[in-house]
Amino acid sequence: MDLPTLEPTDAEASTEHAETEARASVRARNSTRTGGSQAAPPASSDTLPLELTFPVMNYRELEVRMDVQEQVLWYFMKPQGAPSYTPALLAELSKLRGNIQKLFQRNPDAPPIRYLVNGSRLPHIFNLGGDLGLFADHIRRGDREGLRRYAYDCIDLVYTSSISFGLPILLISLVQGDALGGGFEAAMASDVIIAECSAKFGLPEILFNLFPGMGAYSFLSRRLDPIRAERMILGGRIYTAAELHEMGLVDVVAEDGEGEAAVREYVARNVRRHAIQRTLREVGRRVHPISYEELRDVTDLWVEAAMKLEDADLRRIDRLCGAQARRLAANPANGSAADPFASPSR
Repeated sequence: MDLPTLEPTDAEASTEHAETEARASVRARNSTRTGGSQAAPPASSDTLPLELTFPVMNYRELEVRMDVQEQVLWYFMKPQGAPSYTPALLAELSKLRGNIQKLFQRNPDAPPIRYLVNGSRLPHIFNLGGDLGLFADHIRRGDREGLRRYAYDCIDLVYTSSISFGLPILLISLVQGDALGGGFEAAMASDVIIAECSAKFGLPEILFNLFPGMGAYSFLSRRLDPIRAERMILGGRIYTAAELHEMGLVDVVAEDGEGEAAVREYVARNVRRHAIQRTLREVGRRVHPISYEELRDVTDLWVEAAMKLEDADLRRIDRLCGAQARRLAANPANGSAADPFASPSR
């Protein structure tokens, strides 16, 4: 499947401006060295530092940084609204993906990065999944196609992550807090999951009579088996990082506060094995493929199930939205790592 093409972004425009300024600076230095008698040839993007050819600014929902020496691109989610995959966050993740693909197009013979690391800047929260408020609004208004469009945006993220953006890179999810619902699904789409001890994982959609529709069954049935996948989905329980490590779903468990160091250690330890790791991932995709069509078909079933939710289920969603908002407002710097879905009454 061809990946979606993207329109130029503000971040890309910023990159072009930075490149123009850098070229002017190079010309000025060359002119000074030659006494101004000759015009130096313009600097191409190939001669510029990598930092100037990739936009790390102009994101509201993301913090992006480049580690040129280690060939690692880090991005951390910092959603301005709900701690979920809101339309605004999904749009910026799509822009980031497009910018990364363009970076490789400019450097086809020398891949500029080898690892892409995804984390969160929200204390004790990786991502709480789908935008519950948006769900409830679309369902109440009978807006089936609006809900479907949002769901397709989610599986665009999951699918392109599961194939490493079609690039020779490995994706690492750094989970330093709760990864629930779509947050758990997005983490499973990565090649590697590194989680801190206090991280929690779960699929709580069963609490409001829905199932996780953006990849959970596809990933779990392949990484585990269909029976355990159904048990996890229907059980709705919260798992620790240690439990998922024992099950083979989490690759590395780090001490709290040591997650980024664990990522760097993992990268350093696997420098010479990067190529074979990528090849094995390709083998896995060939033997146990997850197609975009499969994800879309499951998502269509999810939309139909969501549109049939009853008022009691929607009220439950409302209470969960309120619990999320109170969690952020009451203790934004020290969010509880406890089950965020345990407090509202059924």
